[in-house]
Amino acid sequence: MCILALSLECVGCSAWSNTSEPKTTKSGFYFDTIISVTLYGTTDASAIDECFQMADRYEKLLSNTVPTSEVSQINEKAGTGEYVTVSPETLELLEAGITYGDLSHGSFDITIGKLSALWNFSEIAKNIENDGNETDASVLPSEEKIAELLSHVNYKNIEISGNRVRLNDENAMIDLGGIAKGYIADQMRTLLNEKGYTRGIINLGGNILTLGPKDDGNDYLIGIQKPFGESNETIGAVKVSDASVVTSGIYERYYRVDGKLYHHILDTRTGYPCENNLLEVTIISQFSMDGDALSTTCFALGLEEGMALIESLEDTEAIFVTDDNEIHTSSGFGNSVEFVKE
Repeated sequence: MCILALSLECVGCSAWSNTSEPKTTKSGFYFDTIISVTLYGTTDASAIDECFQMADRYEKLLSNTVPTSEVSQINEKAGTGEYVTVSPETLELLEAGITYGDLSHGSFDITIGKLSALWNFSEIAKNIENDGNETDASVLPSEEKIAELLSHVNYKNIEISGNRVRLNDENAMIDLGGIAKGYIADQMRTLLNEKGYTRGIINLGGNILTLGPKDDGNDYLIGIQKPFGESNETIGAVKVSDASVVTSGIYERYYRVDGKLYHHILDTRTGYPCENNLLEVTIISQFSMDGDALSTTCFALGLEEGMALIESLEDTEAIFVTDDNEIHTSSGFGNSVEFVKE
């Protein structure tokens, strides 16, 4: 998932911009996006280098675009009855994906890979040069092909036996893109905490995870992207400490045909982009993997069902932005989380 929550610290809008405390920041390119890790109170970048080594390892384990990854091996053997022995990390992510499939009643489904590839939003949007992302109808998949691939989207076709996994439908494909970056961010935080680093920001292509409070004990300010705004334009910010902030929105990967917008968040009931009057959903949670999955899930469920799901979960809050630019926040705001509007 390509997420666009911004750390205000990165654009000089939080208290960090006024501190003389040493810090170190490094960036790299993984998961088809730019990631960065910032640590405060140190100029030693060796721990960040270890985070990037972790990112490289996980990409090689989990990406369905890496032919030798464990996920690609499962997909290659789909429908053959053969199991693939996987690492504990891959197993944990697959089990989490199944859990969110159950929680969302299938709105979140990690076997959506072939349907997502059919729509090909990333490549099409990347190759459109006009301001409105307007293109012609030739890019749209046929109704018949959408229906065909949709019939194979069913996470219950994933079978797990110990540390062995198989996919029982040869026409399905596992894609962990909606959950993997959050999981990796959580693993990076654990690594850094074990090394004694308790203040900083992990940004995996917009999946923001903060370490602890700032040195003065105050929360971080994390900006929430304004839908279709400039890259650093926000609708406001959340104040968080040792928490994850993840946003999913229709402006991330999209194109228009005859003025109609087609975006990358697909409705598993129809096979088409979700149409529910939402522009974006932001999840504030303890763990980034939860935020990653829930941002997509709640978007797909829509405002009413998505908000009901959030209210049923502990230590989890959400911001929904509807297409009339109204901001809807869950009940924990003003208590466990503060949202500062622009």
